[in-house]
Amino acid sequence: MNHQQDDKESPLTIAPADARNLPTQSMYQNRVADYWNAEENPVNLELGKLDDLYHHHYGIGAADRSVLDEPDPVLRRERITAELHRLEHAQAELLAARLGPLSPADRVFDAGCGRGGGSVVANLRYGCHADGVTISAKQAAFANEQARKRGIDGKVRYHHRNMLDTGFETGAYAASWNNESTMYVELELLFAEHARLLRRGGRYVVVTGCYNDTYGRASREVSLINAHYICDIHPRSEYFRAMARNRLVPVHVQDLTADTIPYWELRREAEHLVTGIEDTFLSAYKNGSFQYLMIVADRV
Repeated sequence: MNHQQDDKESPLTIAPADARNLPTQSMYQNRVADYWNAEENPVNLELGKLDDLYHHHYGIGAADRSVLDEPDPVLRRERITAELHRLEHAQAELLAARLGPLSPADRVFDAGCGRGGGSVVANLRYGCHADGVTISAKQAAFANEQARKRGIDGKVRYHHRNMLDTGFETGAYAASWNNESTMYVELELLFAEHARLLRRGGRYVVVTGCYNDTYGRASREVSLINAHYICDIHPRSEYFRAMARNRLVPVHVQDLTADTIPYWELRREAEHLVTGIEDTFLSAYKNGSFQYLMIVADRV
């Protein structure tokens, strides 16, 4: 992507175009980028089409299972899709609520932004500036088009960059987050970049699936999830160790495992959206080997 025009408009958030035309990536990251450049999964696209908020994460909260009783097959599909999207959006709002207090003058950083829904949610809540980063050029272009359609492209921008090495200005951000994207990178490198970008007292939030150290090594289910998404799920303990080494001090930890199970149970019934990994997630959550966690930390 060409960010030369963006450079003139927002020098705080855009690195020089000649230095950042393409993100520096490992061979593994190139494979991940190829995966997301090719991805056209209905469970991501069909839900986002409802209100042009495209989330690349899972849902939380009690599900309205009455949608499964809808006798009309077309309406049943529509109602299931809408309910799954509602649960996804509830997760995005939960994360965004932990970023504040923020002002319209503040800048936030969305690491591994996908098709951009999280940055839009933050902007709608706080009126803040947002920079999203993805190693998928296709995702960045899609998200920027959505921002233009909403008329918020002056404040919300997406960049084809590596979230481990963004080139953004040190200390420029009041808040930052990862929403189900940490399993694609080394936590030590990731948290070092967040600590560099955040101002002192800035807030970092992560929502992630992690394997439960008390279970032992990664379970069979966790290995299957890794293979499905070409990722490497980290143990829960590594999040806290890597944060401590990078001046990120947890102030709130919330186990969302029980809250996400209704989403997966409903998604398993959505014939038009299933990906084949639903039963694996449910088994992992229920046998205790896998957890869905939110960690909120302050940069000290």
